[in-house]
Amino acid sequence: MRKEKKNSLLTLPNIISLSRILLVPIFLVFMIHRKITEAFVVFLLAGFTDVLDGFTARIWHQKTKIGALLDPAADKLLMTASFIVLTIPSLNFPNIIPLWLTIVVISRDLFIVSSAFALYKLRGQKTFRPSLLGKTSTACQVLVVLLVLLFNSIQISSPYLSLLYFSTLAFTILSGLHYSYISIRMISLPQKS
Repeated sequence: MRKEKKNSLLTLPNIISLSRILLVPIFLVFMIHRKITEAFVVFLLAGFTDVLDGFTARIWHQKTKIGALLDPAADKLLMTASFIVLTIPSLNFPNIIPLWLTIVVISRDLFIVSSAFALYKLRGQKTFRPSLLGKTSTACQVLVVLLVLLFNSIQISSPYLSLLYFSTLAFTILSGLHYSYISIRMISLPQKS
């Protein structure tokens, strides 16, 4: 019974994570139709599900292996879709996320996923703790999406967004370098016999 729960897809936290994945196409449809306020509300709702799935998993002891994959996958899908769509000038006014920032954010995520896969294959490493730099980078990225959506929904152009873009760029690059260092160290450790 305990083992089934550990691998079950149909736990409340996993259903909440799945709902976040299902919110991504709704968010994109609103963005494509330039319904920015509605897209902003959907993004906020998706963010709420991110908090809720972790909370319910801890409170009701429903952490599963599937959930450990599903939650970050839902997060990355939402953030990647958000960055891409908010970089398209024809869909956004008056603020857009610069293309260079979107490229760096997505490249770092692809690098981290590739490194995690390599570590799993080479060392059998299954768990990866986020670093403080990684958490800061993620917080900056979420703030970028939130503020661009908010300012676009109320039609305000903010000069302070440029500062946030460069801060996010710096933390994204620093966290990518830090994860590179961690990966190289883990790969070079002697194998346990």
